[in-house]
This record gives sequence, structure tokens and C-alpha cells, in this order.
Amino acid sequence: MSSRNPRQRRLSRATAALSGRKRGAQPKVVALGGGMGLSASLTALRRITGDLTAVVTVADDGGSSGRLREELGVLPPGDLRKALAALCGDDEWGQTWARVIQHRFESKGDLHEHAVGNLLIVALWEQLGDHVQALDLVGKLLGAHGRVLPMSAVPLELQALVRGHDVERPEDVVTVRGQATVALTPGEVQSVHLVPADPPAVPEAVAAVLDADWVVLGPGSWFSSVIPHLLVPELLDALVTTKARKVLSLNLAPQPGETEGFSPQRHLEVLGRHAPKLAMDVVLADEAAVPDRESLADAAQRLGAAVELAPVASPDGVPIHDPELLAAAYDRIFRMHGRIGPWR
Repeated sequence: MSSRNPRQRRLSRATAALSGRKRGAQPKVVALGGGMGLSASLTALRRITGDLTAVVTVADDGGSSGRLREELGVLPPGDLRKALAALCGDDEWGQTWARVIQHRFESKGDLHEHAVGNLLIVALWEQLGDHVQALDLVGKLLGAHGRVLPMSAVPLELQALVRGHDVERPEDVVTVRGQATVALTPGEVQSVHLVPADPPAVPEAVAAVLDADWVVLGPGSWFSSVIPHLLVPELLDALVTTKARKVLSLNLAPQPGETEGFSPQRHLEVLGRHAPKLAMDVVLADEAAVPDRESLADAAQRLGAAVELAPVASPDGVPIHDPELLAAAYDRIFRMHGRIGPWR
């Protein structure tokens, strides 16, 4: 009898299913988000389609990205770099370049904590004067299995209305500025908005959403990586009008600070308040992370969506998505919830 636990057995079956998947016409998939959540989704999605586009938030103001943004007035490159690294292949070339662009310098000087990929991306922006062309060129160098686009071509500031940001005045609602600060607030985030309020979307990002078969939103930091896409008017219009089916991928656990104490259904309610006209088709959640399935189903229904529960967390118990299990879940959703476009 096998000594492997149930999740290990499911991981083995998922890997076998994906390795035996027939390669033919593939769905056009657009994934929206930022940071490690988007990276997890892209690492999974590149296993099941060769037509993949990442649309990445550009409101980061911390770390290496924040320093480059402040000094040079450029888009923050960090989340774009992470997306490119996630799209690198599993072969030696891909993994070598993924490590190189993620490498951070350690020094006592100005280069300390700067990521190689951030410097490379910014250098190409300055050389070419074109955000999209430069990112396409980096992707070509890395052999990336997909395309990476910023959601807007202007640096954005994330602002949030937060109750209890000052722990000594727990009932006060104040405006908190900056993605890094919002992500770590000890208070309760009420809503978020962008400055400027109506930023222009990158045209290629809008076109990708309108041309997609499937759009995947999340997982990721809910207020600072997922919802910002819904605050770019042209991008939201594209999400509302596209004929693509849409998957909302939930986090495995609340994020300390930003969504502390949030239930899975509360994530959906918050998203609905920020984009009341946006409907979803499927809500994907890890089956072990949903204590109240009926409440989640009710919240999903208000967005027009069905709930798909699947084991997508790492089998070792760490609250991160397993790329093979997440890929298997996406693959099943794409096959079972209708197909749009020439790949069917």
C-alpha cells in the first residue's frame, strides 16, 4: 500500500495528466495580478498553454522598484520582473536566466538590494523608449513562455481608506498612501483607489483581454495586486465586455495586515464593491481553505460564478500554490466550463 498522503497522490496524478495532455490548438489566456500571486499563476498556466499574456500592476513603491521609480521616474519594474521569471522554462536556460534576473546585489553601497532584472528592464526602457517593446525583448532573451505587459504606462500610486491604521485610534478612517504601506497596514482596508484616478491602460493589454479565451484574476495581495486592475477604466471596460470566460483564483490564506481575518467570501464581496459591473464565471479555491462552502457559493453566485474547489496548495503544508496542482485545476476548468475560440 502506498505510503504517500492523499495530497501527494493527487499531485502525482496531476503531473501524469498534464504530461499526457495532447498538444493542439491552445486557449489564449490572460492573467492579471502582481507579485508572488501572479507568479504562481503564470508558473502553472505556462504548463498548459503556449498563448499566455501577463498584465501586471505598476503601483509598487517599495524596495528596489521604489528606489528606481523615485530616482528615474520610471514604472516600477519589480512585479514585471517576477512575471518574466515565472514564465521562464524549466530547462537549464530558463532556470539560469530566472535566477539571474531575480538576483539581488549585496553591498554597502547604492546597489544594495537592487535586482539585476530591474536594472535590465529599466536600461532597455531608456534605450528603446517603449515599455512594451523592451519587455518583449527581455522575454525573448529569457526564452519566456508568454508575454508580460504593464497594465498602465504611467507610474501609479495606490491609496486606501483604512480604519484603525493608527492602532491608538482604532475607529478613525484615514487615507494611507503607497502600495508598500497599504500591504502592511494593521488596520482594516475599506477601499482602494489609484492616483491618477483614471490612468490610461496599455493598449496591448486591453487588446489581449478582448482577444482572450480565458482571463485569470488572482491570486495575490487583494487590495494591492488584484483590485488595482479594476481601477484602470479602459482595462475594466475590456474585462466587462470581453467574450472571454473569467476565473477568479482565491488566495490560500488571508494576508497579514491587508486582509487579516478575511473569509474567502469576503474577498469576493470586496471585489464586487470595487467593480459592480464585472461578472466572473468560475471562482477557484483550495478545498482545505474554505470552511463555509455554502457562503462562498452564495458570494460567487452574486458575481455570476460557479465555485470550483481543488487541492492547489503545496503538499508540504506551506501556504503557497503548487504549480502542478494549480495547472491541473486550471486545465480542468478550461475544459469543463465551456470553450471559446478556435482552440475548441
